[in-house]
Amino acid sequence: MTKQEKVNFTISKLEELYPEIPVPLDHKDPYTLLIAVLLSAQSTDVRVNQITPLLFKEADNPYDMVKLTVEEIREIIRPVGLSPMKSKGIHGLSEILIEKYDGEVPKEIELLEELPAVGHKTASVVVSQAFGIPAFPVDTHIHRLMYRWGFSNGKNVVQTERDAKRLFPKDLWNRLHLQIIWYGREYSPARGWNLDKDIITKTIGRKSVVNQYYKNKKTTS
Repeated sequence: MTKQEKVNFTISKLEELYPEIPVPLDHKDPYTLLIAVLLSAQSTDVRVNQITPLLFKEADNPYDMVKLTVEEIREIIRPVGLSPMKSKGIHGLSEILIEKYDGEVPKEIELLEELPAVGHKTASVVVSQAFGIPAFPVDTHIHRLMYRWGFSNGKNVVQTERDAKRLFPKDLWNRLHLQIIWYGREYSPARGWNLDKDIITKTIGRKSVVNQYYKNKKTTS
């Protein structure tokens, strides 16, 4: 298969498996999505979805959020981890949204990245999922699969994002990044990986990755 054929195979297989794509983090508008994505750093979506209803019951907009103290926010979000940094970020970005943007979340990645505790990946998820603007946020699943599939060299997420944007059509970015995340969780996880169920990697995967898988299997069986 040529590189382009591998890309086409991947797109069609993901579309076949995930014609409807659920958004992993529960939210109702750009602000609640921004907070949920910020909370998801080094945590699981399941954990975040358990905590956000408690937080949003107290404050689901920047005006109510700034009425809470950093300590009050921290107490609510403690179970998701990194709560000291995240609580300061949530309070700080809520103040900035009120001061600079009339309480609205900006649609530009560059402006989002200027907010406290908001990195490139968080900003990309928000513009993609809240505003439908093409972006390709790279999480651990996408980073792992782009390497396994031979689409990127796996050096860092910046390179992986660049490669993904180069290989995949722009109008599919928003669907694909979510489809790859779900695929990675279900069929191609980091641990407990079963290559026989992972049809994409089995069909187009990087030879060294596939060979290493079978080598490891042999030594453990």
